[in-house]
Order: sequence, then C-alpha cells, then structure tokens
Amino acid sequence: MRLLIQRVKKASVSVDEKGAELSGDKLGELAEIGEGVCVLVGVGVNDTESEADKLADKLVNLRIFEDEDGKLNLSLLDIHGEALLISQFTLYANCKKGRRPSFIEAASAEKGRELYNYFVERVKNYNVEVKCGVYQSHMLVEIHNDGPTTIILDSEDLN
Repeated sequence: MRLLIQRVKKASVSVDEKGAELSGDKLGELAEIGEGVCVLVGVGVNDTESEADKLADKLVNLRIFEDEDGKLNLSLLDIHGEALLISQFTLYANCKKGRRPSFIEAASAEKGRELYNYFVERVKNYNVEVKCGVYQSHMLVEIHNDGPTTIILDSEDLN
C-alpha cells in the first residue's frame, strides 16, 4: 500500500454525478475535515491486511505536527486531528516506459476496495474522526496543505 499524507488545516472532497449515485449523497461536497491529514491511499496488487494494519498504526502515530516549540513532535492522535482518506489507484502508476502510465501494479477494483475499506476501519479504530471520498469515482479534492508537509509511506518500506 502507498499513502501520500498531507498535513492540512482543512480539506474537503466533492463528487461528480456518478460518485453521488454510488454514495447515495447529493452532487457536490461529500466530506470536509479541519486540522489533520488528507491521505491519498493506493492499494497494490500484492498488498495484505497486515500491511494495512502497519500503515494505519504508522499514520496515526506519525509525528508531523508541531509542538509548542515548533518541532515536529506531535501525532494525529496527540492533536485529536481528523483524517480525510481518498482512494487513489494512480499512486501505483509506472512511468518507466513510454508516455502513458501503466497501472498493472495497482490492485484490481475489487481487491482495492476491500483493502481500502479495511484500512479506513483500522484508522477509525484509533478513535480518529475519519471522512472518505467515494471509491472508484471522479472526485475533486481541496487541500489546504499546512507547511507544506507531505510524506509518502510505502508498505514495502515498513518490512
């Protein structure tokens, strides 16, 4: 799994007509968070629940928020921040050959949905307020990146 984590002051996601139909929500804004993280979540073809567990723990405990001295010493749990989790299979784009990305390293839609939903539940188990986009939908994500601070976590790097 791959996570692109952005520390935010606020973030929101809205969906197009297809996404609204899938989610049962109205067209437009679907979810909004205040201070916390906006995380783009990619699932790879070989990913497992064990890797999702490790990444969820790493995400909520990653010290990327400033303490009173301006040092990055506080985690999402420490600040009682929120998380906006957005599925993003394009994190597995392979651009080594040609000009069109290949996505053969990304999980199938079914497996990707299962592991993405599993990851969402794992993060929620830490008592983090979690909001989500709509899996496999065209979304517009508005991010007020704080810092900017952007971190990439790959489950391959945690083993």
